[in-house]
Amino acid sequence: MSPATTTTTTAPAVGTSPSPSGTPTPAPTPESEWDKNFFIYNFNHGGPIMWPILVVSIVALAVVLERVFWWLGRWMRRDPKRIEKVFTAIEVGDVAEASRLSRDSRDPVLRMMWNGLNHQHASLQGALQVAAGIEIKRAGRFVVVMDTLVTLAPLLGLLGTIVGLMKAFGALKNEEVAVVAVTGGIAEALIATACGLGIAIFALIPFNFFSSRVSNLEFELQTAATNLEVMLEAQNKAEHSSGVEIPGTTPTAATRSSI
Repeated sequence: MSPATTTTTTAPAVGTSPSPSGTPTPAPTPESEWDKNFFIYNFNHGGPIMWPILVVSIVALAVVLERVFWWLGRWMRRDPKRIEKVFTAIEVGDVAEASRLSRDSRDPVLRMMWNGLNHQHASLQGALQVAAGIEIKRAGRFVVVMDTLVTLAPLLGLLGTIVGLMKAFGALKNEEVAVVAVTGGIAEALIATACGLGIAIFALIPFNFFSSRVSNLEFELQTAATNLEVMLEAQNKAEHSSGVEIPGTTPTAATRSSI
């Protein structure tokens, strides 16, 4: 009698499903580095010129945010109703009331008018010009920086393009690594150019917007200053022709204060 033969079977491992063909199921491929870290990938493959481009982008973002918050505050500080009250007070000859209404205001137009009213007996036009110049300088803060960044960013991208192409053409001497080196150099050139142009486009739109806001503010200040000069001159002529003192036109000790 022959001994009984025993057969052993191997159970599939836990967590794996048997494949119909007997081959193991391939593991899912992870996401490529391009999909996971797009910006890091391009920064690492953009060459050394990406560091100054990064600095320019950070400065551009900081300047744009600072100007956005400043102009929002400027819009909230506007007080056209009080400006009308000041002109009405001057029209009726109450310069003291006009000075009181424009005092301690955060509106640039009112600050300029207050400075002119409190220095009119020394030099009205000079006081208005100084005050308007200070307000325009505040409004145009960092505009020159934005203009520089708009010009500098594409130039840095162009410099990165030239460096990348120099590497690509320099690699043609070695035939074995020519293909890889040339494609890497061209990629470096394109990445630097794209980043430089992107920063320039990002900074150009707010630069033009803020420049137009500065021009509008300058026009408002010039208009208000001209109206103030004309109205005060009319009041002075009326005072001298009638010989009657108009309330609020008596000279007082002008105090120097910041605008």
